[in-house]
Amino acid sequence: MASIEKATVFASGYLIFRRSSSLQFLLMKHPDRWDLPKGHVDPGESIFDAAKRELWEETAIPFDALWTDPTFAFVNRYWVSKRKTPEQKSLKELTIYLGLLLRPIELVCTEHPDYRWWDWNPPHRIQAQSIDPLLSAVEAHLSAHRDVYDKLHNG
Repeated sequence: MASIEKATVFASGYLIFRRSSSLQFLLMKHPDRWDLPKGHVDPGESIFDAAKRELWEETAIPFDALWTDPTFAFVNRYWVSKRKTPEQKSLKELTIYLGLLLRPIELVCTEHPDYRWWDWNPPHRIQAQSIDPLLSAVEAHLSAHRDVYDKLHNG
């Protein structure tokens, strides 16, 4: 029986939707890619609390302006290199929650040069390693959970 590697690095964040003229989702701009508001879990912090904290720190979205889907969490595991010692690899586990803005919020970028609201129009081809698999999982989730689909589209 093969052993299952244990993650040693944990991170979490949010995929945020809003209703505008259409349903849209938020991605943060990095110099070389699009990403989510997310970050590392601090010692003693829950994965969910870290996602809320990172969302606030990176976008200024307060948690009381957000509905979180209680039936969705996307978990992705992948190997990362340490910055100071790139030859050393750690298994990272990233958990992404699904949220909907309940009211308009003016975003404040603190760790990214910019952000963009993307129209929800699957299938998406934005970033093959992490964003596209997440968006595909959300598409499947919305197809299987009509109540969540209705919440995102109609409130």
